[in-house]
Amino acid sequence: MAAYPQDPGAPDAPYLTFWQERHLCTLTTLRPDLTPHVVPVGVTYDPEARLARVITNKSSAKVGHVRAAGPDGARVAVCQVDGRRWATLEGLAHVRNDPDRVAEAVRRYAERYGRMPRPNPDRVVIEIELTRAMGQG
Repeated sequence: MAAYPQDPGAPDAPYLTFWQERHLCTLTTLRPDLTPHVVPVGVTYDPEARLARVITNKSSAKVGHVRAAGPDGARVAVCQVDGRRWATLEGLAHVRNDPDRVAEAVRRYAERYGRMPRPNPDRVVIEIELTRAMGQG
């Protein structure tokens, strides 16, 4: 993975491999006063659907920030770092509570992180429609 933009729907092999490895990530959302809110999360990347997914509790601050942006969605970024390697995905986030979408996000999380998340009846998924990908490896 070289230092250059990627097509989020057609990443090169090293970029995709990096997103398949187990890494803690960060999600950056904007508060209503436009200051950044950065929190650690697990992220899955689905280039075919041009989506990144974050599972979380419906009452979390990050969900509140995305919802506060309105029906058009919120501009967000997810990032992961491993030494000198890093990768960022940017896009438009929406909160989804559809059981099938949440189940798919949980399945992908378990696949990437090697364990099922604990049960959570208040779980939702933040789906990020990807517009940009970049990184350096």
